[in-house]
Amino acid sequence: MIELGVNIDHVATIRQARRTYEPDPVWAAVEAHLGGADGITVHLREDRRHIQDEDVRRLRELTHIKLNLEMAATPAMVDLACLLEPEMAMLVPEGRQEVTTEGGLDVAGQRKTLAGVVKRLADAGIVTSVFIDADPSQIDAAAGIGARVCEIHTGPYAHAFHAKGRDAESAAVLVELAKIRAAGDAIRAAGMRFNAGHALNYFNVQPVAALPGVRELHIGHAIVSRAVFVGMREAVREMKRLIREGAAKASGPAP
Repeated sequence: MIELGVNIDHVATIRQARRTYEPDPVWAAVEAHLGGADGITVHLREDRRHIQDEDVRRLRELTHIKLNLEMAATPAMVDLACLLEPEMAMLVPEGRQEVTTEGGLDVAGQRKTLAGVVKRLADAGIVTSVFIDADPSQIDAAAGIGARVCEIHTGPYAHAFHAKGRDAESAAVLVELAKIRAAGDAIRAAGMRFNAGHALNYFNVQPVAALPGVRELHIGHAIVSRAVFVGMREAVREMKRLIREGAAKASGPAP
């Protein structure tokens, strides 16, 4: 069954706006879990703009849910991941000037370095994922370095969906969705797990949830935004319901 990983970075963004102690990302993780989340994702950026080292340590110690650590493939971050031992580490590109991650990791251009990172994480018992664009060359490279999971960057699809007035049948949206579908097929054919995420929300998630073989969707900003008004548990419940409905439509009615 398709799973939902909730990214709680922007709970920490609110806290860091005042450099205070609330809202607490650990509390947010517990509330998300109670709402039906299957996992929690945090991105520990090198500039520590939202999630802090102590947040990751406390999440690892105090919560009982799968933890996915998004991270740059730097020696310092690999050291920290091996120390904290999240269930999964997702390697992402990182720029100090970007507001959020914009574009997938260039695995094909960094094969040697990333292969070493993946091996070290695997030796620590951590499943390694790579966040990549829906590009066949990047999928081939991901398989070549030993990644077990590929998360396809859904940003281009989400942006097309918004630009076309949330028309899921528009040509531009269908083109981007077809790219994700083809990437998912290639990922599974290579023996890796197919995940997807970035800029997914309550309006555009169902077509992605309906794609064949997608195992997990990672969604953060939309859920935290909804939680401001309805609470984290309810925001997660609503998203989980939409994902399940989308997946059920793809599989068709039970015989």
